[in-house]
Amino acid sequence: MLQKKSQSQGIRHFNVLISLLRDRQNFLEEINRGVRLNRKISSLLVSSSICFAIYGVIIGSSHSWMQALSSAIKLPAFYLLTLIICFPTLFFFNVLFGSRSSFQQHFVILLTAVSVISVLLFSFAPISLFFLITTPNSYQFFKLLNVLIFGVTGFFGVRFLYEGMQLLSQQDEVGKKTRTAILRLWLLLYGLVGMQLGWFLRPFFGSPDDKFELFRQVQGNFYLDIVGALSEIFGFR
Repeated sequence: MLQKKSQSQGIRHFNVLISLLRDRQNFLEEINRGVRLNRKISSLLVSSSICFAIYGVIIGSSHSWMQALSSAIKLPAFYLLTLIICFPTLFFFNVLFGSRSSFQQHFVILLTAVSVISVLLFSFAPISLFFLITTPNSYQFFKLLNVLIFGVTGFFGVRFLYEGMQLLSQQDEVGKKTRTAILRLWLLLYGLVGMQLGWFLRPFFGSPDDKFELFRQVQGNFYLDIVGALSEIFGFR
């Protein structure tokens, strides 16, 4: 009985995510009207965390089962923490410049963007797993491939967030242009915070030549690491 109840709840959570993907305009309009916000928050949190965890297992498997388990936990935490850190700035600036949307409405909009990223990562999971299996000695290539995947999925997530916030602003015409400008600046801030937090929480992959580390000492930066990986692939070092 408990197992059936758990399965039905799991299906319900993913049905909310599927409804977001199939009819995002209607989904966003429901948020705008404040329809079942608590249910949307809980379902999107659960479903997106599962998608992130599955992808985390794949990228962490490039090192060991311990890294796979660590990445399955850290990847959902990374996206959620980035959202929590940046959310107050967007909400209070929007309220300051005329938004009448609630705390919950703002949070659900941001959570829909994160959920879109999670399901797109999940859709790339077979491709990432394929290259993990067929190129076992190409760690730098595997890492860059996944950085590219993160970039593509992040772009579409940010685009979805921008559209959602614009829809949310339709009911508050006063200060709309200012809020749009704030949103663009906030998206830049969100990206910077995300990259820095990702660097702080690394490793998500883990070089096969290094021992397992839950967290790595903070040194260098994300950009230098990517340059180093490119240099190794193209034989510049």
